[in-house]
Amino acid sequence: MRQSLNVLARARLSTLRLEKGIGGKAVRLGLALMRAHPGDLVLELFDPRIKLGARIGIEAFLCQKARGVTLAGGKIVIIHQRAESNALRCKSTTRYKTLKRVAGMPQGSAESMSLPDTMTAIGFDAPGEPAVLKPQILPVPQPGPGEVLIKVAYAGVNRPDVAQRQGSYPPPKGASPIPGLEIAGEVMALGAGVENDKIGRRVCALVSGGGYAEYCLARAAHCLPVPPGLPLDQAAALPETLLTVWHNIFERAYARDGETILVHGGTSGIGSMAIMLGKLFGLTVIVTCGTPQKCAAALEIGAAHAIDYKAQDYVAEVQRITGGVGVQVVLDMVSGEYVARNMRCLAEDGRHVTIAVQGGMKAEINMAVVMVRRLTLTGSTLRPRSNEFKALLVNEVLDNAWPIVAEGALRPVMDMTFPLTEAAAAHRRMEAGAHIGKIVLKV
Repeated sequence: MRQSLNVLARARLSTLRLEKGIGGKAVRLGLALMRAHPGDLVLELFDPRIKLGARIGIEAFLCQKARGVTLAGGKIVIIHQRAESNALRCKSTTRYKTLKRVAGMPQGSAESMSLPDTMTAIGFDAPGEPAVLKPQILPVPQPGPGEVLIKVAYAGVNRPDVAQRQGSYPPPKGASPIPGLEIAGEVMALGAGVENDKIGRRVCALVSGGGYAEYCLARAAHCLPVPPGLPLDQAAALPETLLTVWHNIFERAYARDGETILVHGGTSGIGSMAIMLGKLFGLTVIVTCGTPQKCAAALEIGAAHAIDYKAQDYVAEVQRITGGVGVQVVLDMVSGEYVARNMRCLAEDGRHVTIAVQGGMKAEINMAVVMVRRLTLTGSTLRPRSNEFKALLVNEVLDNAWPIVAEGALRPVMDMTFPLTEAAAAHRRMEAGAHIGKIVLKV
């Protein structure tokens, strides 16, 4: 994880100690005061190892005449001098906006545009088949501290939504019971601690639930700006998929350019994103698919090799393709009996990452193989992670992948769009497995 302040060259650091009374007690905060030459400074992620206390964040301001570090309104404020001889630059102005968004101190009452009292949402009374999804009339939620209310234009449909409807993946504590983990639309209202200039902005967001609705709450720190040229239906198809792929391939599996990765479900939303993102970052991507048509589609998306797992032994094919070496990473969405087979596909020191258990939650493996070949087995689920972790992950994607989205070089593969009221049909298509890419709901 990158540290919050990363000096590329020549910057000189000194330490400034400040005191602030919190709850009647004096608390000392150690901060780095940075002096740098033009082009030296790049602001990166807030280092999670540095604990400055809950609800205290970093806020950066440009075009200020003063220079120094002060405490204002409960926030740590870094003020950089803007002068011809000492102009500090960052990768983009989005980075400054991101740092401001992460700060969580209240800044006043919620502001909002004109809003109705009720909305249409898609929910279910009891788990079951897709037909249990029905329109419901619910109150429009009100944003709390650090939250924004988004008027949803499109909502992504994902496997966890299906699992939730089936009763096997309940929402985490405090999350909306309405399905939907990613949305795109317009910010309509702000909770305390969110900058006023967020009103009216087009954003896409990762949410813990509530996406299948006309209005949805999101943490401001979990929103991504929709760049010009990115349609909102495609924007809604990005947050859950892109964040999941980025975290598991590059942060959990430590994939690096020049390595080879095996991805199951190559034409799913996750699989297609893994193909495109992997190729953009120098990985050779091998995928498995269930039909020759899907294999052809995966190759067109950018996979180096596509294996029809129903007609071929994918373990033997991986060994053939890699000349017996194996792959460095497996991204597994099946689990169950696939895990032992996946291990036979791994090279020495290979990394196996599980992100779904469609083939069963239990696997039998030979731990002697793990030891002798020094394999790493890990996995993750994004939905129950903390708000702080998700904010850090969003920032990482903003730094590394979102510029590619803004340039137009990375776009989700889109399958079909259904009206919000036809969410049941969207779930049936996903369960049938015929889709290639992302399914979204139009609100």
